[in-house]
Amino acid sequence: MVTLNEIAQRAGVAKSTVSRFLNNGSVSEKTRIKIQEIIDETGYVPNQFAQSLKAQRSNMIGVVLPRFDSPSTNQVLKGIDELAYEKGYQLVLTNSNLDSQREKENIALLERQKVSGIIWIASFFDDAMMELVKNLQVPILIIGQKIEGVPCLVHQDYEAGVQIAEHALALGHRDLLYVGVTQDDNAVGVLRRDGFIETASQARARVTVIETDFSRKVAYEQALNYLPELRASYIAAATDQIAIGIANAAQELGLSIPADFSLSGFGGYSETEYAYPRITTVDYPFYEMGRRSLELLEELIRETPIPMVHTMDNKLHVKRSTQNMKAKE
Repeated sequence: MVTLNEIAQRAGVAKSTVSRFLNNGSVSEKTRIKIQEIIDETGYVPNQFAQSLKAQRSNMIGVVLPRFDSPSTNQVLKGIDELAYEKGYQLVLTNSNLDSQREKENIALLERQKVSGIIWIASFFDDAMMELVKNLQVPILIIGQKIEGVPCLVHQDYEAGVQIAEHALALGHRDLLYVGVTQDDNAVGVLRRDGFIETASQARARVTVIETDFSRKVAYEQALNYLPELRASYIAAATDQIAIGIANAAQELGLSIPADFSLSGFGGYSETEYAYPRITTVDYPFYEMGRRSLELLEELIRETPIPMVHTMDNKLHVKRSTQNMKAKE
């Protein structure tokens, strides 16, 4: 017996596209003709009960959040929410709290709730998650990470790491410390780090790496231990939250930034404007990314062909937490 999945594979489209065709949804004329020809050839007969359920899609958009206590996530969500309101969509929010199993359950739950599409703000993924996402019968757009064969909207994380390293090198720093996060998060934990380390290494600078997590509190507590013995003249933190934690620890230890060491982060969080000194960072357009993600999801819902990977630009903002090595002499 021919299945819906086999029809989709033969047509070279997603299962959700075939489902929309069967329910008289929005499908391009070219795709409609192709699917109908395959159905005629195979004698495929759809499950009428399943069809009736799939037809119950609404104006709801599902959003899968990695955690609530993240400035970047909040800005992305703000962008999604404002555009959703303008367009008449209702958001259904789920939070995984950085738990991969919970994340899988949330995505499956949203599919069962018949949302029109899903925006997944991803932190990490495994083979099981990739399999789940690729077999969804509802359009999905991933923010922040790349999964082959699935539409994604990402930052220039590797390039951001390069920018920070080039900034440190241009200021004359040759002994560098990178405070990163788990490699389970490919964008933040791998790409930013690799861009920084590879650029610094090419210039024959010395790079030491310390791993922390996304918590400002943990970054602060760890910094209290390693800052007293610090050799590096420049610290690059994987996020602004981590950078602020390090700055707080330095203040408690009586160290001065940038007199004792330069410090930078990634993200462009508003908190960096109120830290002392103001922290050099790579500004990420999180709010704009949120709006753009909903625009792209709409294209997927309408079955408009789009590139699999879309990239958001970022920009280095130099502030008072980094200085030229000559200023220390």
